[in-house]
Amino acid sequence: MMFDNALPHEKIESGQSNGFGRLKRYLKCHPKSSIGLGAIGLLLVVGAPIAQTRLIAQDTDTAEVNDARILSVETLAVEPVSNYEVARAYTGEIAALRASELGFERSGQLVEVYVQEGDRVATGAPVARLDTRNLQTQRQQLEAERARAVAQLAELEAGARAEDIAAAAAAVRDIEQQLILQQTQQSRREFLYNEGAISREELDEFTYERGALQARLDEAQSNLEELQNGTRQEQIDAQRALVQQLDASIADVDVNISKSTLTASFDGIVSTRQVDEGTVVGAGQSVIRLVEDAAPEARIGMPVDTASQMQVGDSQTIQISGETYSATVAAVLPEVDPDTRTQIVVLQLEQAALPRIHPGQTVRLNLIETLPAAGVWLPTDALTQGIRGLWSCYVLTQVDDSNPNVYEVKPQTVEILHQEADRALVRGTLQPGDRIVANGVHRLVPGQQVQPL
Repeated sequence: MMFDNALPHEKIESGQSNGFGRLKRYLKCHPKSSIGLGAIGLLLVVGAPIAQTRLIAQDTDTAEVNDARILSVETLAVEPVSNYEVARAYTGEIAALRASELGFERSGQLVEVYVQEGDRVATGAPVARLDTRNLQTQRQQLEAERARAVAQLAELEAGARAEDIAAAAAAVRDIEQQLILQQTQQSRREFLYNEGAISREELDEFTYERGALQARLDEAQSNLEELQNGTRQEQIDAQRALVQQLDASIADVDVNISKSTLTASFDGIVSTRQVDEGTVVGAGQSVIRLVEDAAPEARIGMPVDTASQMQVGDSQTIQISGETYSATVAAVLPEVDPDTRTQIVVLQLEQAALPRIHPGQTVRLNLIETLPAAGVWLPTDALTQGIRGLWSCYVLTQVDDSNPNVYEVKPQTVEILHQEADRALVRGTLQPGDRIVANGVHRLVPGQQVQPL
């Protein structure tokens, strides 16, 4: 029993001492076998140290194999964070402050277009003209009528001339003399009628003629009084109203003539020329498309929460066709787009960007947003996929206080909140200060011993 439980080198030593004792007793009893037994004894003496050496070497190799099974891993300490930053890009387009489809307010034949596509025009500059010959003729007619009305008004305001009054007075005197003569003749006719010299009919004729002369005298006296009293104010007012009416008609024609020349409503660039000379255009038909020649603005749709953080006057940096420009928040439109559920943020671009950008171009705004979230940043190489959409990482735990460099790994389930590049923000049961395996987790199994580099 002592032989069986002894260590390998102890077994050899014990076997060696027992073997020599038996050998001595055997040689005493069998002297003829001394030669063969001497050879056996020699093998025992030589082989025992060799066997002992091989067993010691085997123990050393076993220890080295055990040490080789402990993996060296890179580790990092858990540091919790309360928020994280996210880079977001929002896309919009460049829009001109104003863009108008210029057209005439009246119909007519287009006789001249002064601009070409791409031309820059100033406010009020003519860009096209309609035929106005009929309007010019109408204006001349109205001017003639007005001149006559003005002359009549002047005559009414000046009153009757002295010559007219004298002529009217002379007419009154003439009729008065005729009436006196008629009265004398009628007296004679009455005498003759009473004497029976003339008939009643002849007397009635003289009586009628006297009455007609009296009526003419009344009319002549009335005309004379009218001329002497001057023109009535009502007549003057009526004539003035006629003159004003003609003035309004002429002004209306002038407005139509002015509307026959199409002008630029603002400083801008001719974007499109819709029609050419000789075309009969209708009222409101687009002839020229004009885009404002001023610093354009960028209109970008953003989520309501992000748009609410934009303040008027804030400076932002935008990208257009790979170029970077400075812009200022001009407005945040109040309405939410029912399709995209976003709000439009209007950014005013710098004036220097005007020659290099055009309405309709795509613009991109990059923002860094800080979002609240409690978690831990881990390298993606430290994560291994688990079940039910969760992930795991390996936490180092102490195995033996006597060997502080040897640890065991235990999996901890985590949930990924956000991922960017080669790291991910996770949350789970990790505690501040925990050391986790930073990479090479595919080589590990739960409970495996490791040592940190």
